[in-house]
Amino acid sequence: MQLLTDNLHRIAYATDASAYRELPMAVAYPESVEDVKELIDLARKRKTHIIPRAGGTSIAGQVVGDGIVADISRHFNKILEINTEEHWVRVQPGVVRDELNLALKPHGLFFSPETSTSNRCCIGGMYGNNSCGANSLVYGSTRDHVIEVKGVLSDSSDFCTSDRKGSMLWESIYDQLTSWQSDAATRKLLADNYPDRSLRRRSCGYAIDEAILDGEINLCKLLAGSEGTLAFITELKLSLDPLPSDKRMVVCAHCNSLENSFLVNLIALRHNPVAVELMDGQILELCRGNREQERNRFFVNGEPAAIIIAEFNGETMEHEAEAFEKELSGQSLTYCTTRVYGDDIAKVWALRKAGLGVLSGMKGDAKPVGVVEDTAVAPERLPAYMADFRNMLNRLNLNCVYYGHIGTGELHLRPVLNLKNQHDRELFHTVAYETAELVKKHRGSLSGEHGDGRLRGEFIPLVYGNECYKLMRQVKRCWDPDGIFNRGKIVDTPPMDSFLRFEADQEYLVEKYLASDKTYFNWKSAFDESTEQTGESLSKFKAQNSKFTQSRALICSVEQCNGAGDCRKSTLIGGTLCPAYKVSHNETMSTRARANIIRETLTHGIDGLTLEAPELQEVLDSCLACKGCRSECPSNVDMTRIRAELLQQIHNRKGTPLRSWMVARMASVQQLGHLVAPLYNLMATWKLPSSVIKRLVSFSPERKIPTLSLKTMRRQWSSDSGQRLTGSRRQFKGTVYLFADEFTNYMEAELGVTFATLLTRLGYVVIIPKHVESGRAAISKGCLKLAKKYAARNVELLSDIVTGESPLVGIEPSCILSFRDEYPDLVTIAMREKAKQLGNIALLFDEFLVREMKKGNITPDDFKDTTVEIWLHCHCHQKALVGIENTVEMFSLLRGATVHRIASGCCGMAGSFGYEKEHYKTSLAIGEMILFPTIRKAVSESKESLPMFVAAPGTSCRQQILDGTGVHAVHPIEILYRMLK
Repeated sequence: MQLLTDNLHRIAYATDASAYRELPMAVAYPESVEDVKELIDLARKRKTHIIPRAGGTSIAGQVVGDGIVADISRHFNKILEINTEEHWVRVQPGVVRDELNLALKPHGLFFSPETSTSNRCCIGGMYGNNSCGANSLVYGSTRDHVIEVKGVLSDSSDFCTSDRKGSMLWESIYDQLTSWQSDAATRKLLADNYPDRSLRRRSCGYAIDEAILDGEINLCKLLAGSEGTLAFITELKLSLDPLPSDKRMVVCAHCNSLENSFLVNLIALRHNPVAVELMDGQILELCRGNREQERNRFFVNGEPAAIIIAEFNGETMEHEAEAFEKELSGQSLTYCTTRVYGDDIAKVWALRKAGLGVLSGMKGDAKPVGVVEDTAVAPERLPAYMADFRNMLNRLNLNCVYYGHIGTGELHLRPVLNLKNQHDRELFHTVAYETAELVKKHRGSLSGEHGDGRLRGEFIPLVYGNECYKLMRQVKRCWDPDGIFNRGKIVDTPPMDSFLRFEADQEYLVEKYLASDKTYFNWKSAFDESTEQTGESLSKFKAQNSKFTQSRALICSVEQCNGAGDCRKSTLIGGTLCPAYKVSHNETMSTRARANIIRETLTHGIDGLTLEAPELQEVLDSCLACKGCRSECPSNVDMTRIRAELLQQIHNRKGTPLRSWMVARMASVQQLGHLVAPLYNLMATWKLPSSVIKRLVSFSPERKIPTLSLKTMRRQWSSDSGQRLTGSRRQFKGTVYLFADEFTNYMEAELGVTFATLLTRLGYVVIIPKHVESGRAAISKGCLKLAKKYAARNVELLSDIVTGESPLVGIEPSCILSFRDEYPDLVTIAMREKAKQLGNIALLFDEFLVREMKKGNITPDDFKDTTVEIWLHCHCHQKALVGIENTVEMFSLLRGATVHRIASGCCGMAGSFGYEKEHYKTSLAIGEMILFPTIRKAVSESKESLPMFVAAPGTSCRQQILDGTGVHAVHPIEILYRMLK
């Protein structure tokens, strides 16, 4: 078992997805039950406590504290047994919910409770919080699906909830509950003061009523929602449900006002939906700022104040949906409804699930805060409860975001507060207190599924009464008399406004590190050009952020990470984010941990943690700069850009390392090398000199130094040959300015000529204009002073030449997309507009070809009908910034083509990352997750009579595929060229 006390791990585990922050004493990764017992003994000796932690996505601070954090997600993550006949499964608590269901799917079964974090949250965390999810109308909560639990008590004894007999402590636990069960006064006290048991969502306090009021002692129900405060869970037996019907549809009712949505919900519930969810207009607007969620908004018409999403399934779904729509049509509650079927339903729910992350992407210090985000009342009482709640907000002059599980009476209510401001910190407590009073008034639950943690514990006596609270304290004292497990949660919690992640009116160390507020990216642009607010809220936003410095804007960009943990998705779930975590399953290599370390470095000033600290260098070094977070992180945390900025700031203080200096200027080296290209290639391939070079720059000896084309792309494609439609049988269709990126120009010139020839034969004049290198390598290595020069020069040279009709087109994704992504924030303010305009007409090869296809300028008739099989792996930057759909659509030009999208994330090469000695094994391991095995299998199963290609537009991807599989991947345009008539 690892037990770590270094700053890196303590900071990485100091927060979850809540507003809280507290440095733990240590972080442990137990591998067995014996390790858990060892931790218990250690906690007792050190007079501290153990904080069981799974995915770390808690919203109420459940896994934040000063004890020993025990991360069970790394080793306690096995599916132990699946019983298909009796419909149950035994798992360890670190199993991810969606990964469990992937294993169950072939058996026609699934674990039904579902959270918005289901692709990275663990079963143990769901049980600890008693999570529910969107489908709880049908399936209830996690508490309803746990048959048996095994674990370790605070005296280090084992227990199983199916066994009545056990240790003395176990016997005393049963004795306590048995005495309460047999006492009529206690049963009446619970019945009178606990939330109405008909309420579907109840996850506040200890569920004593659930444990004793049904005629027998049920400790599974008591442990559900206990947040790791009573015992350390090591195994769970879960009941399963048959997979739901494939016949599904959702009706999206666009409401004229938020108040109308509460009434639409009641109408929907009359027509047997399986789920009813709400998203308000603010969250729909925030989704516009995220590329992935922008695509998922396809069903939204106009600008609704709120949308009710009602899902129906089975044979009667059309009838139920039609009846719902008919009842709505007789009232003026909505202005339109849309229906969604098939695969598009997943996009609707993905948009809804992105809620928390998207909200954290709101620009500025004020954000929708999780303070009363989990209250639940009976649906029929919701309109009255919400009227009271909104009256309170109006009195406090607060704006709020509304979304969540409206069908079960639970809404995630997030007032917009600036917790760096003392006034708003006071409002944080005021809102919590007054909402607790409203919950009590409407006989609801203070928490529907997110639990109490340290956020709501303070108000449990108010809602339940002091006598019930005394019973809860007795439960804790009986199970855990020495306070071994997760102190300060549910009962005896610290004040809810203490240990907040942000300090009031604090001074930022970043302003000390960044002399004269000098940054190399324009971080303020995100605030200056924000479109999230309108009207009065826009004026307030501008007033709050008008005095933002570049360094404060940088901090805000880091602080957009709210800890929701989308970067912890595994390879089974898919996506690019985050390759370093996917291959290591190490929290410190997640984007979330990077954000935490950076935030601490630039704000709190922990002893020894500075820009030069090894902890910061370690988390920056593990980032592949894949840009997966650019699109897949709902909060829009752009770690690639943050990393580049900090590396340049570090270079300013310590000097630029030789390898980074060389890689950033590799194009200049290769330009000189072209003067003696044969000699350069000899030195690169000859063992002795190449090994010396690799040792000099710390490249892996297993990698080969790239060689040069004998002639550059520019030289091979002169301006004269480019302007003639040489060999073309087609009419002139337009002019293309081809960007001769540094990788293609010097190392793969023939590839660039192939693309130019393809366009020429299709009827286009191809001109390579005067320009300099893209600066991609300089950006990746944090040499932003150099990158800014390249960006400014390219904008100067190209902005007056390139037009929408005659665009700039590139074939290397990382280079051409720099124009769109980084250039506007690298150049001066005076050049920014020009850079943005140029970026909009700097197109990747597939974007241009698809554009021309839609115009009818390029058709399948231009290509052979040969049957061909294509296995496609696209570049990370392409996937993050523009997607791969254009590449797939481009291949529709080949009538005989079958395109297989390889479900890979990053290939692992990531520019120079895979060449670097210390990263070589990690690089190959990333490739081995999905990419390499898929290609090997495809090649081994391919038919000799059928042409088969592995296609990859990224030069580093093609090299990685060659090194990892021995297969020569080709650029997609090479396939088109070969298929050209």
